[in-house]
Amino acid sequence: MALLTGPLPLVPAASAASAGQQDKGPSVVALGGGHGLSASLSALRLLTSELTAIVTVADDGGSSGRLREEYGVLPPGDLRMALSALCDDTDWGRTWRDVMQHRFKPGKGTGGSLDEHAMGNLLIVTLWELLGDAVVGLQWAGALLGARGQVLPMSTTPLTIEGEVRVDGTSELQTVRGQAKCAVAGRLEAVRLLPESAPACVEALTAIELADWVVLGPGSWYTSVLPHLLLPEMRDALCKTEARRCLTMNLAMDTRETLGMSAADHLRVLRDYAPEFTVDVVLADPASVQDLPDFKQAAGMLGAEVVLGKVGASSRRPIHDPLRLATAYHDIFGNR
Repeated sequence: MALLTGPLPLVPAASAASAGQQDKGPSVVALGGGHGLSASLSALRLLTSELTAIVTVADDGGSSGRLREEYGVLPPGDLRMALSALCDDTDWGRTWRDVMQHRFKPGKGTGGSLDEHAMGNLLIVTLWELLGDAVVGLQWAGALLGARGQVLPMSTTPLTIEGEVRVDGTSELQTVRGQAKCAVAGRLEAVRLLPESAPACVEALTAIELADWVVLGPGSWYTSVLPHLLLPEMRDALCKTEARRCLTMNLAMDTRETLGMSAADHLRVLRDYAPEFTVDVVLADPASVQDLPDFKQAAGMLGAEVVLGKVGASSRRPIHDPLRLATAYHDIFGNR
């Protein structure tokens, strides 16, 4: 395995040549985790080849949690989803996307070691073990997939999310630790990252510094979006970058961790945790904003202009449509 000794180009030669023949587009950094980040990346890859995903690394549930606990590695699940979202819509891209997302079902026996593991998680951890470098391992994975951009962890240290939740019917606060538990515990307060002194990924900080646009959200507000502003070095980079900043709102406000919160309340959370952080544009689907004046006022506290556009898919599920989202981003990037 001595051949795996360093970074590779992020796309195969054929894809790189194709990208060189067209406008690369703006340099965009997208931050988040899980399905929310996957949605923004699926849209942004249609607009630019200069794309970097910066992914939360606090997941401790499912396949990611098992691998994190057993091997002491970063949780690979959200990183895998980001890589899959950057696959081109070609036979090669679709095939490798499906391979990465394939999840092993329980076999005839019980308690199989592969049960519920995602193939992409195992591939990423394999590369990490062979290379001994989280960033380089993700570069090799991206090269294999022909990913349209690069994927970076927000930190090379596995992080833990901790918060307080009110016990039903009382004023008592209970400490909840771990992303999986925080996501379902109820409305969170006093959210923090552990270890508090964890370093941000150096390559991620550089990408933020050099970007034309930074896109934060959508995603689970406390466990995928907010963590990027809780890591001191990353918050500092996001505040100091000369890039324009776009905040993409969720389509559904009534998640367990944001119970009872309005769209405007989501913006106030960012203001409360990172008062120095400002935004240029807040993108929201009008169906998700019940009190528009209040929402615009909260956006104004962040220094942001509100852009409303139908970006949800035509289904009952609150998911973003990649083409509609891409159109909205294209208009935002071109008009500012």
